[in-house]
Amino acid sequence: MKKAIALILALILILALTGCNKQLVDLTYSYERAILSLPNGEVVEGRVSSWTDFEDGDQIQVRIDGKTYLVHSSNIVLISD
Repeated sequence: MKKAIALILALILILALTGCNKQLVDLTYSYERAILSLPNGEVVEGRVSSWTDFEDGDQIQVRIDGKTYLVHSSNIVLISD
């Protein structure tokens, strides 16, 4: 019975914390390739050496073939092989 009460309290705590718009678990994703669209219409595709997304915006910074691109999240596809 005590285990059931502890489980219910833990679930309530988790729900309360997620209601505050806080991320409980930070998952790290890895991507090998990316396809992105530039404002001039050019499409860039290549192997990703690093990437970063920003909490306070919709931009993604990705490094492909030694060049760093900062694009809106709607203009990029990250691919995990």
